[in-house]
Amino acid sequence: MSYAEHQSESRERVARCAVVTLSDTRTEATDRSGTRIRELLDSHGHTCVAYHLIPDDPQQLDALLAKLAGRAEIDVILTDGGTGISSRDTTIEVAERQLERVIPGFGELFRMLSFEQIGSGAMLSRAIAGTIAGKLLFCMPGSTPAVEMAMTRLILPELRHLLGELRKQGGAP
Repeated sequence: MSYAEHQSESRERVARCAVVTLSDTRTEATDRSGTRIRELLDSHGHTCVAYHLIPDDPQQLDALLAKLAGRAEIDVILTDGGTGISSRDTTIEVAERQLERVIPGFGELFRMLSFEQIGSGAMLSRAIAGTIAGKLLFCMPGSTPAVEMAMTRLILPELRHLLGELRKQGGAP
């Protein structure tokens, strides 16, 4: 089956998503990136079934990812924040411990597109994606422009197709 046929076959799939913002400074009222993710999901016909804003704390994230991965009504977990190189940025280390499969193209393309926007600073991003307990996991930086670029250029164009592939394999409901 061609790529276009896969895309066409996937048009009706709706993703049930959890959004997790990692920040030591944001509140629900000031979480522009988490809000933008939810707006973009909604505008593309997907649903946000869970939203959490937690501090950059590896133990809290580890427990929350495990909890969300265990929920049958969630297909996709989208995180923003904690992907840089500061000592508080531990999202990637936590996520990598739980990933079953990595989707290396997401991080590679994210950095390439970021380079076009911000230049060499793009190499500081450690954005990743993969599967966790048969669900998709995308870890994005916390900046709103980065989230918007990742969602509109990478995640949303492929989300229905990715869900279809996981469902074929019995990895998602």
